[in-house]
Formats: sequence, structure tokens, C-alpha cells
Amino acid sequence: MHQPDVRPATRGDVPRVVRTLVRAFADYPFTRHTISADDHVRRLERFNELFVSRIGLEHGRVWVADDGDAVAVWTTPDTAGAGDVFADLGPEFAEIAGDRAKASEEAEAAMAPHRPTDPVWFLGSVGVEPDRQGEGLGAAVIRPGVDEADRAGVPCFLETSDERNVRFYRRLGFEVTAEYTLPGGGPRTWAMRRHAGG
Repeated sequence: MHQPDVRPATRGDVPRVVRTLVRAFADYPFTRHTISADDHVRRLERFNELFVSRIGLEHGRVWVADDGDAVAVWTTPDTAGAGDVFADLGPEFAEIAGDRAKASEEAEAAMAPHRPTDPVWFLGSVGVEPDRQGEGLGAAVIRPGVDEADRAGVPCFLETSDERNVRFYRRLGFEVTAEYTLPGGGPRTWAMRRHAGG
């Protein structure tokens, strides 16, 4: 079986990983609900470019597998200043959301009570090229973040709006901590947490 080549991402990986994330999230219920259908692919590209380059690479951790066929973007307890960056990017994220800006705000408000208040490694985004899904790339690209969180004695957290992902994340040691439907006709969403050490 192919052993994925996993390494920390660099700035040079951004175009490739953005392409992977756009393909992986093309029909994802959450982004379809929170980002305008008008010019959706371009909006999704810009959102992922900002998230990877301004949040993940500058304030968190990003790993790629097989030169970008899979990517995992984390924020960590050491992420200093990410809150300010999210605030600075707020107007641009609202512009990206377009006519779904209100739905995006409502979704964030609905998710907030289910997010941890203690220090965690937060898996903000993970994507695998659609034609490579099922090859173990997703687990391989997530594993370095989980391992680092374990070494630090810190739990991991994520959110997903695709029920098929729940079983996948459970295999990595995550358990559902909340299940709820986003307002305004939004998708069912699961909050999941993995205790340090599995």
C-alpha cells in the first residue's frame, strides 16, 4: 500500500492546497450554506487561500500529504494573534459569503456554544483530492497534528457538517460532543473532541 509523504506546508504549497480544498469542499453542506452560490468556486478559493495563508501558515500548523493531494490546517493553543487576524479578515469573509453573510453569522453564533473554552488543537480544515479519497491520505495528514497535541497533553477539536465524516473521525479517536442543526435551513453539524492521548 502507498505510504503517503507527509510534511509541513510552505508558502509555495498554497496554490496547490487551495485547489485541493476547493475540490474537496465543492459540495460540502456547510460552505454551500454559508458562501454565496453566485461565483461559488471563486469565493471558495479566496476563503481557503485566506484561511491557509493568513491563519494556518501564520498562526497555526499546516501539513500536506503527497505534495498537496491532502491538507490539514490547525490552530493551536500557541496560536498568538489569530483572534485579531480573524477580526481583521471579518469584512473580507463577509464579502466572500455574499448573499449568505447573514447565514454565515448565524452559523457562527450557533456553533460558538459548542466550541471548547479550554486550550485545544482545532482542526479547522482538512481536504483530500476527490480522486484520492479512500487511500488513507486524510488520516495521514491529520496524524501529525494529533501527535503533537498528544505530546503537549492537549485535546483536539473539530466540526463537521457531513455525517459520513463522523465515522472517519471516530477512527482517529474523536467523539461527538454536540449534534445540532444550523439555523436558517442549515445542515446538521457535529462537534467532536479527542482527549489527549486518544
